[in-house]
Amino acid sequence: MSRESTAPAPEGGDQTRRESHKGSGVRTRVRAADKADPPRSELLRKPVNALAIVPQAVRITYLARKAYNVLLYEAQNQGIEQDVYRAPLEMIIRGVDFDSNDTALVKKHLRGMVTTTVEWQSPTTGEGVAWNVSGLLAHARLFKDRGQMWVEWSYAINLKQELLEPTVFARLRLEVLTQLRSHAAVALYEICSRYREVGRTARNPWRWWHPVLTGQPPDEKKLAKLDYRFFKRDTLKGAVAEVSAITDLDVELIEHRRGRFIEEIQFAITPKRQSALPLSEMRRPVDLSLVKRAAELGVGDTVAERLIEEYGEEAFAGMLPALQRRAASSFPEPLKDPSRYARALLGHAPPPAAMQPPEPVPAAAPQKVKAEWVAVWRERRVDGLKQEIAALSPPALQSLVATVEDDLEARKVHPSVLRRLRQSGWTHPLVVMEVVRTYAVGAHGEHWDEPDAQALLAVAAELAHRPAP
Repeated sequence: MSRESTAPAPEGGDQTRRESHKGSGVRTRVRAADKADPPRSELLRKPVNALAIVPQAVRITYLARKAYNVLLYEAQNQGIEQDVYRAPLEMIIRGVDFDSNDTALVKKHLRGMVTTTVEWQSPTTGEGVAWNVSGLLAHARLFKDRGQMWVEWSYAINLKQELLEPTVFARLRLEVLTQLRSHAAVALYEICSRYREVGRTARNPWRWWHPVLTGQPPDEKKLAKLDYRFFKRDTLKGAVAEVSAITDLDVELIEHRRGRFIEEIQFAITPKRQSALPLSEMRRPVDLSLVKRAAELGVGDTVAERLIEEYGEEAFAGMLPALQRRAASSFPEPLKDPSRYARALLGHAPPPAAMQPPEPVPAAAPQKVKAEWVAVWRERRVDGLKQEIAALSPPALQSLVATVEDDLEARKVHPSVLRRLRQSGWTHPLVVMEVVRTYAVGAHGEHWDEPDAQALLAVAAELAHRPAP
C-alpha cells in the first residue's frame, strides 16, 4: 500500500540529521532546533516511522495509542542507556484501583502493545531511516514495590535507537494529544505536526490512509469494496474537524481526482496561535475510569472504548447514569444487554459537535429558546423509550400493557382509549404516550422527562451548528 510520495520533505519543526555520501567521505549537516521551541523535556519527539503505523492483525484503539505515547515520552526522558524502563503506573494510567486486582484492563492494553505486530513507516516514502516490523513494545510487566504499582517495559532492538533518539521526528505536546478523543484524530494530528512547516502532508492513495487513521489492520478485500464517500463521512471529516477545533493546527482535506473518482488525498496545514498548557496538564495520564464504570454496569471494555471514540467522553459519561438506573430496575424486566442499551442511549443523544465549540449558553437565555431545546430533547427521549419498549420480551411487553390497562381503568378514561389499546396495540397514537410514561417511570424514575443542564447545552450546541435553511 505504499507509494512514492509527491509531497516535499519537511524542512522545519525538528532537528534533522542528513547524511550524503560523496566518494569515500561522508558529509553530515545538523539543523539546530528552533530556539523558540519549548525545552526538550516538555515534548514527545515521535520518529516519522512511528507516525503512520499500520497494525497487521489487531486494531489499535485510541486509548492504547495515547498510553503508548505516554510510555514513549517517559522512556525518552529516562534515556537510551536503559535496557528497560519503569514508571509508577499512576503516571501512565488513572481511573483504576491499583490496590486491588482491578488491573485487568491495564493488562489488556499492555498485552496488546506487546502482541500487536505493526509495520513502521513514514508518511513520506523514503524519509524514515528504514522499514521495520515489530510489536509496539518488546515486553511489559506490572509489579508492586513498597505498596506502589509500577509498570516496566522495553522496545525491540531494531527500533529502540530510532524511537528514543530519533533523527527525523515530529514534535508533539502530550497536553494536546490527551484532549483528542478518536484514533483518527490522534493519528492525523501526529502526522500533520510533522509537516506543519511544509504546509501539507504527503499525497497518498486514500486507501493508504484508511488503516493509518482508523487503526484497523489492512484488509485488501474490504478496502477494495470500501467506498470513499463512507470513509470520508465516517473518518476523515470527523478527524479534520476535531484536530482543527482542539489543537494548534488548522487542517483541511485536499482531494485529487482522476476523472470522476477521488484517487489520492492529502491535508493542508496552517499553524495557529494557542497558549501552552502547564506541564502538569501535559503529563496527565490516560484515563480509564469511564471504561471501568461501564464494565461494572455490564458493558464490555472493547465496546466501551468504541463508544467513547464514536460519541466522545462527555456523551459517554452523561449516558452512564441512565444506564445505571435502568440496570438497577427490573421493570418491566431485567436489562438483558447493557452494551446494546448503552449504544441505544447514545444513539439518541446529540452527536459531538464537528466544529469549534460554541460560546457557553447564557443562563438567562430566552424562555422560548429554552423551550425549543427541551422539546428537541424530549422528542429524542421518547423515541429512545419507544425502541426500548419494542425490544422487550413478549411476556414483559404483555405485563406492561396490562399495567397500563389497569391504570386507565382506575382513572376511568373514555372506553375508546382502552378499546384502541386492546385492538390496535400499544403503538396506536391514542395510547402510545400512556405506555411510554408508564414504562419510563418504572424503568427510569419520576424525572425521566427532565433534561439536565448538560443535556440542554448539548442540544443547544447542535442546533447552533445547523446550517441556516
